[in-house]
Amino acid sequence: MNRQVVRGGWRTAVVVVAGLVGAAVLPAVPAVAVHGAVPGDFNGDGYRDAVLPAPGADVAGKERAGAVVVLYGSKQGLAASRRAVVTQNSAGVPDAAEAGDSFGAATATADLNRDGYADLVVGSPYESTQKGPEAGSVTVLWGSRSGLTTGTDLPASATPGMAPYHYGLDLAVSRGPSTARTEIMVAGWAGSVRFTGPFTRTGGYGASAVAADASWGDSVTLGDFDGDGSPEHVNITYGQGGESGGFIHIDPQDQADTGQLPPRLTRGNGRIAATGDVNGDGYDDLVVGDPEEPEVAGVDGVPGGRVLVWYGSAAGIAPDAVPEQLTQNTTGVPDASEKGDTFGAALTVADLNRDGLADIVVGAPGETLGTKARAGQVTIVPGRRTGALGTGSYALSQDTANVPDASETEDGFGTTVSAGDVNRDGRPELFVGAAGENHHTGAVWTFPGFTGGPTAARSRVFTAASVGLTQPDMVLLGGYGLGWVI
Repeated sequence: MNRQVVRGGWRTAVVVVAGLVGAAVLPAVPAVAVHGAVPGDFNGDGYRDAVLPAPGADVAGKERAGAVVVLYGSKQGLAASRRAVVTQNSAGVPDAAEAGDSFGAATATADLNRDGYADLVVGSPYESTQKGPEAGSVTVLWGSRSGLTTGTDLPASATPGMAPYHYGLDLAVSRGPSTARTEIMVAGWAGSVRFTGPFTRTGGYGASAVAADASWGDSVTLGDFDGDGSPEHVNITYGQGGESGGFIHIDPQDQADTGQLPPRLTRGNGRIAATGDVNGDGYDDLVVGDPEEPEVAGVDGVPGGRVLVWYGSAAGIAPDAVPEQLTQNTTGVPDASEKGDTFGAALTVADLNRDGLADIVVGAPGETLGTKARAGQVTIVPGRRTGALGTGSYALSQDTANVPDASETEDGFGTTVSAGDVNRDGRPELFVGAAGENHHTGAVWTFPGFTGGPTAARSRVFTAASVGLTQPDMVLLGGYGLGWVI
């Protein structure tokens, strides 16, 4: 429960609370990280381990230096007592914790070097380095029998003539069929960067490429839209004037440096991207959240927010392809679209009910529940082989029966979402973050996997205090999603 109710918009709430604890903890610009790592088996015991980022955690007196909490999986699931807290002051981790770094603002998981242990990629987008103020950094934490005990840096690069800026805002990883075809995408305001393997524990990698021209990234993802066995690279820019979100580019690294923006998808825009085979045809589909209010309703975006789905095919996704649109007014989707809901502010795509179709999990942290403004809600939209999406959708909130705690103003339930199987029963658990919970210390709920998908029965909540992060405010356990810009 919140110790203090802060009135106003979601972004306003974060700013007001930060003002109470010192304005210096806020980033200077509204850059954001938007994704969370899926669980990975970091210690090789056969169970995947959950990743709970805490980018606002204080470390050794350094405000908002940031941390990542790993909860180790087991047959019984997760327990707060079985955890590791990793910071830039941890032994074996490069650099040192400094105020405002936001270590853990973005995370991604994969076994990069094929040694049988999952590795964790961590962004610190506000880290100041020799390359400049808030240049940002990215660290690879290498899995081992002892867990994540060593790390190396992925070097920042930028569009020619520019210094890195907020490098590490968002991350995506694709574990290819060989070490050489494993890839990492890093978002940054001076150009997103693609790294290809082979990756080594000493910091080596095969090659890197920077997005062409001005396709500067807030969100990145990887997906094989044409079924050729190699992922396409999706880059969403920061917000553009006159539109409700950023431009969406596919493979901007492959475009010629012409001084102009590379081709983009022309029939939609947004803030956050994810991929998965929603209709089961063997091609990945592109799912984009566009949560912000349109400047002109009906021209761009919709009130309350939307999710757009572009379907893959043998020809990939054409620049002028028309996406399917999902809102809370879509038939079968619970609730109704209302101004400020921010439907689409968080997004993940995963086969939650094991029917061979990827389901879409949509966070709406701005959703008002009863009289509780911006309490937040999450909607699960099942994949479908034919017909329009929406049928069978259901919502979860803190007011759902059997869910611990209760919805309160400014909780922001659904700030972040992710999914993965941590007890090896073959059914993925759903993880939902609420950055505003408990005076913005944050919290993460786990919903057990079941035959039909995640269930509220036996759901649990992990608060910042329960995992050893006891500062009174602004831990942001679970991550802060798009809270800085919407």
